[in-house]
Amino acid sequence: MTKAPSYCHNSAINRRVSIAPMLDWTDKHCRYFLRQISQHSLLYTEMVTTGAIIFGKGDYLAYNHQEHPVALQLGGSDPSDMARCTVMAQEYGYDEVNINVGCPSDRVKNGRFGACLMAEPTIVADCVKSMQAEVDIPVTVKSRIGIDDMDEYEDLSRFIDTVANAGCDTFIVHARKAWLQGLSPKQNREVPPLMYDRVYQLKQEFPHLHISINGGIKTLAEAETHLAHVDGVMIGREAYANPYILSEVDALIYGDNATVLTRAEIVLRMHAYTVEQLASEIQYGRGNKVWHVARHMLGLFQGQPGGRVWRRYLSENAIGQDTSPDVLFDALNAVLETQAASQAYLDSKID
Repeated sequence: MTKAPSYCHNSAINRRVSIAPMLDWTDKHCRYFLRQISQHSLLYTEMVTTGAIIFGKGDYLAYNHQEHPVALQLGGSDPSDMARCTVMAQEYGYDEVNINVGCPSDRVKNGRFGACLMAEPTIVADCVKSMQAEVDIPVTVKSRIGIDDMDEYEDLSRFIDTVANAGCDTFIVHARKAWLQGLSPKQNREVPPLMYDRVYQLKQEFPHLHISINGGIKTLAEAETHLAHVDGVMIGREAYANPYILSEVDALIYGDNATVLTRAEIVLRMHAYTVEQLASEIQYGRGNKVWHVARHMLGLFQGQPGGRVWRRYLSENAIGQDTSPDVLFDALNAVLETQAASQAYLDSKID
């Protein structure tokens, strides 16, 4: 796989918007879809463990070349295994490898990676050293602001300082602590309060580091507010539920005023992509479904006339094993008909 030109990741004068790694959501189909909306936003894979990459039977590093810039989020704590997987990621052409130090699930904790590693910053530092010794691409860290009773700013500062001294200069910080006991992963995304000031304080204490903020960010106006204090913003669930908000990112954040695809144009591109994917899957005998692609597109018309029609049509008609990719066209036509009827009603009221 040919490596795309690497992006600038560690200059404070370069602001950055990224899309959070989300388990069961940000797979290769999702990332290809989001790339049609923003050319510059950094996309992350779902977390992939070192065990899956090294011992798994599937190709856990596969992605579409058009996804660049794209980062692999890696779960693990053994420096040797982390380095081995990072070398493989560079060979595949990934633009960055990110260490997961933020996931609070029991499964992740039992594997000794994720948020529990905030209590062991020297292990994270050892991983960073081993990984960066083998590759040229950036190695970054995504963490919380704290875990359990280790939730004072001093604990966070000590973690960042230890890992930064090992050579990591880019951190993405979810501005909530994680409770490793008593809260589910879903509750950990909602119950602990957001403390944006903690992340701002990190940037003040470590001005030489590239600090991105994550958690509860729903609009680009909010992103701009955060970017007055930190270097980057990571958007999570809102980018999935309402993906077209990314259509303004390239111009607003990156200064690229290139023409943005309309929602209908995106549907046309995704239809062509789905046809290609189905042909590939049939060739290799894996029998993919249109739904594997379409499910990531449910929010494309969020907030628009026909948005509910789009979601309902795909949810009811795109789930079959033998569904044609043309279901995307059918859903789009249903939206256009709804929009035309809505406009006709408004025109009649004006007359």
